[in-house]
Order: sequence, then structure tokens, then C-alpha cells
Amino acid sequence: MSMLEEFLQDIRVIDLSQYLPGPFATRMLADMGADVVKVEPPGGEPGRHFDAEGRPGDSPFWRLNNAGKTVVTLDLKSDAGRAALTELLQRADILLESYRPGVLDRLGFGTEPLRTINPRLIHCALSGYGQTGPHRLASGHDINYEAMTGGLDQCGTVERPVIPFPPMADYAGSLQSVLTILGALHARNRSGEGCTLDIGMAEALLFWNTLSFSAPMRRGEGLLNGGAAFYQIYPTADGRFVTLSPLEPKFWDNFCEAVDRPEWKQRRYEPLPQQALINEVSALFASRPLAHWDAMLTGADCCYHAVLTLDEVPDHPHIAARGLVDRQGRWTDVLFPAWVDSAPPRPRRPVQEVPVEDVLSRWRTS
Repeated sequence: MSMLEEFLQDIRVIDLSQYLPGPFATRMLADMGADVVKVEPPGGEPGRHFDAEGRPGDSPFWRLNNAGKTVVTLDLKSDAGRAALTELLQRADILLESYRPGVLDRLGFGTEPLRTINPRLIHCALSGYGQTGPHRLASGHDINYEAMTGGLDQCGTVERPVIPFPPMADYAGSLQSVLTILGALHARNRSGEGCTLDIGMAEALLFWNTLSFSAPMRRGEGLLNGGAAFYQIYPTADGRFVTLSPLEPKFWDNFCEAVDRPEWKQRRYEPLPQQALINEVSALFASRPLAHWDAMLTGADCCYHAVLTLDEVPDHPHIAARGLVDRQGRWTDVLFPAWVDSAPPRPRRPVQEVPVEDVLSRWRTS
């Protein structure tokens, strides 16, 4: 066992979430050693049949998002299913669910029943818009949350927003859930009492927009979203792209020297948007293929990097050296991004599906 897997070794988690945000959060808890039991309805959760083209089948998303967990099937509309979940909850430390507000109450597991079942339980309700407010029951997905919280208006070109990927609000909600759960566990060590956490994916992403409210940037025209020549994406002659981000004057000077354009040094201070300078730098990059710029700028200390395709990422020398990409046959997984005591994380075990009695027997005796 690695040190990372000892962080939450004695913590038991029940996962009632589906698709990406909740399962990704509980996978992080499993990566740190928590015993995560995912409870699915008969027939499985919808994420089992979700892939990039929307076709049904054996989804890699489900297998990757639930690696390291144990999956059981319970019908929570039946007496037997509710009884089994109740016993699991009595012995658990954390419950994470992603139902719409009110669903868990209708199943008989609202806030007060949960506190009666297990006063030490930390219940994390992860939803789109939170448990209160006029939008609490609205349907939505990542781009809706991005649209509501202002980030989407700043992302893209002057003409229109673009869809960010990976889905930022989903992952922001996952990270906020894990961060808050860990804080709640620390507080429980002092008080002995659990609590209820209300995490909205939209609000998690809103939190990331703090800088935007203090220093708003018009889409395609600001310092960090398309208006600066020194923070930009440029096409090359062979249809590839490079990123250039010498925000600090010393790095911009290094770039200008490397490409033999000393006259550009002072132009860094031109008002935004720097369209004329952007056009000139763009013409320079478009004059040669990617390999030329890699050879010239990789060691120039000017905040440069090629835009890699996903196929290229695992073999990048730095990515390979860090050991975080785990190729599993036809699927590729990315491990927990933390080294502990100079060691990288170990590959996750595959998701395991077992009868609920197997988990209850284990939890009763340990």
C-alpha cells in the first residue's frame, strides 16, 4: 500500500451519485484509501451506457469513473433495499449523492432521518444549482452552469463563446465536494458530529470566477482570454497550434530574441486588444511547421508549448516521467495527481460488482 492510499484508509463512503461529477469525487476519495461503495438501482445507473456518441453500451466513462470502488445493486423503492441502505448508512462515514433536491427525502433518507440513522454521518448533496433557491429544481448540464455564472461569456472569440472542455463545472463540483468533505471530517474529529453539505456545481464554478468579477475581461479582448499577443494560441504552417504565454517582460524578451524580432520587445505594452501585434506574431508562426518552433523555442525560456493531441500526451517525456498515465488496453486512465514521499500513485483496481451482503458482512466485522 502506498502512502496516498493510507490517507483515508479507515473511512467508509456510500456513493449514490451518477454520471461524472459525483463518481469523480468519490473516486478521489477511493484513491486516498477510502472504502467506497457505489449503490446503483436495478439495471445500473445511466452512466453505464454513456459514451461520446451517445450510443448505449459498455461505457469507458463508467468503468474509469468508478475504478477502485465496490458496486452493489439496491432497489431503494423496496423495503429490502431501504433496509440494506439503512444498515450501510449506520456504518458509513460519508454519503455523497447527486439527486435533484427532494428525491432523497421522498425515499425516506432526508436530513433528519439520516441524523437519526447515524449522527456522525457527513452527507454531501452535490447538485446542479444547490438545495435552495428558485433554480434548485431546474435541469442542466455543464454549459448551463458555465452560462449562469459568467465564465462562458468570457471564453471564446469576440464573435461568440465556445464550449470549454473538459467540463469545468462538473470537475469544479467534484473538487469542491472532496475539499469540503475533508474539512468536515477534520471537524468531526473534534466534535464527534456529522453534518450536511450542500454543494452546487454552478456555485463551485462561480467560486472560480472570483478574479473575473474583480477584473472583468471582454471575451477575446482581455489579458488572459485572447486580447494579448503574449498570451495566445497561434497556428503553424502544418495545421498544428502552439501556445505562447510570456506574461512577464523577461519571458517576452526571451521570445523576441529567440525569433530575432527585437523590435517587438516594447510592443508588449501596447493597449489591449493587441490585434496588430497578434497578426504579426501569427504570421510568423504560420510561416513554419510545428517541428521548427519546437526546436527553436522549447529551450528558450519563453513560456512556450505545442498544443498536443490526446494521442501524443502519454508519450510526452515529462508526462511519461511523472508516471500518472495508466494505459489499460483500449482505455487510458489518469492517476491521482499527487506524489507522496517521492512516489507516484499506484494504478487503481478495476471496479468490482458484488452482492450488498458481501459489503455488509465486511463492514459488520471491521
